[in-house]
Amino acid sequence: MRRINEILAVVILSLIAVLVAAVGMRLYDNYIVDKQVESEIKLQEEVLSRNREAHDRVQEMRQEIQELSGDREKLGQFLEEIRVDSEEAVPVSVMMDFDASGMSGNLDISEAQGVSENMLYISGNAVSSTEAESWSGNTVNPSKDGSRTDQGTGEKTPDGDTLSGRASGWQDGDTISGSTIGGSGNRISVSENRVSVSGNMAGVSENRVSVSGNMASVSENRMSVSGNMTSVSDNSLSVSGNGAVSENTTISGNGTLSGNMLDLLPKLEMISPAVTLAQRRQIRSSLEETLLVNWEDQACLEERCVDFSGKKIACLGDSITAAANLEGEAGYLSYSYPAVLKELLGAEEVYNLGIGGSSIGRYWSDAFVERYKQIPEDTDIIIVMGGTNDGFCLSEKEFGNFTERRPWTFCGDLDELMRGLKENYPDADIFFVTPLPNILQDYLMRERTYLLPQKNVANVILTLSAAYDIKVIDLYNSNILDSHDADVVADYMPDGVHANKAGYRILAEHIAAELVRSYE
Repeated sequence: MRRINEILAVVILSLIAVLVAAVGMRLYDNYIVDKQVESEIKLQEEVLSRNREAHDRVQEMRQEIQELSGDREKLGQFLEEIRVDSEEAVPVSVMMDFDASGMSGNLDISEAQGVSENMLYISGNAVSSTEAESWSGNTVNPSKDGSRTDQGTGEKTPDGDTLSGRASGWQDGDTISGSTIGGSGNRISVSENRVSVSGNMAGVSENRVSVSGNMASVSENRMSVSGNMTSVSDNSLSVSGNGAVSENTTISGNGTLSGNMLDLLPKLEMISPAVTLAQRRQIRSSLEETLLVNWEDQACLEERCVDFSGKKIACLGDSITAAANLEGEAGYLSYSYPAVLKELLGAEEVYNLGIGGSSIGRYWSDAFVERYKQIPEDTDIIIVMGGTNDGFCLSEKEFGNFTERRPWTFCGDLDELMRGLKENYPDADIFFVTPLPNILQDYLMRERTYLLPQKNVANVILTLSAAYDIKVIDLYNSNILDSHDADVVADYMPDGVHANKAGYRILAEHIAAELVRSYE
């Protein structure tokens, strides 16, 4: 009996020891978790405090610019001094190898012509090639008699000069070493090259290059197609139709990726726009671009055949949506872009959900990701325009990445917002609008070197919108209402980030016209 009691005592003591150890480990785990939570809360408070300071500084900067907006010369000098060259003239598409690319239209190279270790640029009505001046033994842009010409004048140009316009003597159907100009269903093989398309796209038939209804097959490469319409003076580039890329990824319309992309989100890499802001700036000023685009937008709205009379539209946004800068005027919300949008489209209802100072991510109060469910359930069209205030906050840490997409990072909060909109409003058409480029971002970056360029915000919106099959109105790369241009500030954006009445109307007309183009 005594032996049994001893055994029971040992068992009981062992169980007590195990229990004490388990409780101790549980308490330790809780302690570690509490410390982590405490650390994260402290870090978030530090970030919020830093962002509030940045926001307060932005208000001071707005006032500085507004005081100069009446003197264009002084304003221009001031903007030039604070401008940060954060925009680089990068190629339109990433470096990649083309295989079996068929293009129909007015310009083509057939019979599998090979170009290796060269740079082909189509920019400002010019074609140039470096390091190798010939394709299959024929000089670049030759005249029909074999000489190299400029604008069809018959005059030879030195090596390395840019050749512009159509080569002298060439007509559709003529051949270069068996290659047909103007044909279709041909092949072009390009390796280790960069293709940059920008500026006025000069073609061979009435200055128009049309690539439509074709199929491009690309393997182990990235292809981005966005901003499907570039209209420049008398020239235009229209890129439509579809391109098939391996792994069930389809690029169509405005660069939207569909199919199985929701499962491939962690593998995403940043998408570059078809034509960047830097490239457009090389062609014309923002004021010139704004006036040209506005003329086209007004023509589009006058000729529209889409009926919006039964549509309800919700505009989720920040102070730009809320018509900041006009608060001192009676009925100022009637000048906001949502109110003008209702007038232009004749929509049944347009909800203005703009709150000043709010951002897409969780940087301070009223984040889009935490209030998007305020959008009425019966909304037909959702327009989300933000990112300006995000730009005033983002360091590398707050920016995040596509792999983790953690909350309290821009990538994570934007992903959560897009996913939530798609899940909660399955019947609504969703449009994201990239932020207008603004000089205040450059001004703040001079003082806060941890900030990222504003183009990072725009590119993330383009990339995730493509993954979720959401349409994008790319204001950032459009070069309209860009407050780096002193004339734009003086005429339309008096504080460098918010518009006046005329500026808000131009913005509304552009968004309205983009909606019409999308539905047509």
